[in-house]
Amino acid sequence: MRVLVVEDERVLADAIATGLRREALAVDVAYDGGGALERTNVNEYDVIVLDRDLPKVHGDDVCRQLVGERYPARILMLTAAGELNDRVEGLSIGADDYLAKPFAFAELVARVRALGRRAATPLPPVLERSGVELDPARREVLRDGRPVELTRKEFAVLEVLLRAEGAVVSSEQLLEKAWDEHIDPFTNVVRVTMMTLRKKLGDPPVIETVSGVGYRL
Repeated sequence: MRVLVVEDERVLADAIATGLRREALAVDVAYDGGGALERTNVNEYDVIVLDRDLPKVHGDDVCRQLVGERYPARILMLTAAGELNDRVEGLSIGADDYLAKPFAFAELVARVRALGRRAATPLPPVLERSGVELDPARREVLRDGRPVELTRKEFAVLEVLLRAEGAVVSSEQLLEKAWDEHIDPFTNVVRVTMMTLRKKLGDPPVIETVSGVGYRL
């Protein structure tokens, strides 16, 4: 799942991004509303964590523009304004959820995960296919009931494949969803990660390579 964090307090923004990356999410960061709109023009995000009081372009205006353009991401509005009227106003302009500062990071992760499940076709909390079960909240993977220890990127790649529900996922789509905007598009990291993921999931193989197209589970 790919997330955009939009927060003008750089220390907080970077801390949120670091924490979400530890949860095996791909995260980009923008420090103002203009930067957020630039990134949404070139990247497709599943969830946007959007501070309301932003410089250059106000968070409310960012939200209105994305909703008006039918941008597919779910929006979690993050702000120091926690009064009922502020929450109602934030939701009324199109935000999908609202979290007031200060917040518990575990709650932020839970809300991001919940919104991510609603980003396209609604998905269950635990993803399962071909004997592989993945629980994003607990960061657990089982193969035929056997625990499988994965790195953060292996976990992220497997989650993308499970979310595709049997459809083919290209290397470009995996780079888009499991890595951030700083990844080299010509890297072989997808192939290497796929090789180690297959090895850890064991036999019989469940990840198929579709020649010239991508991968499917």
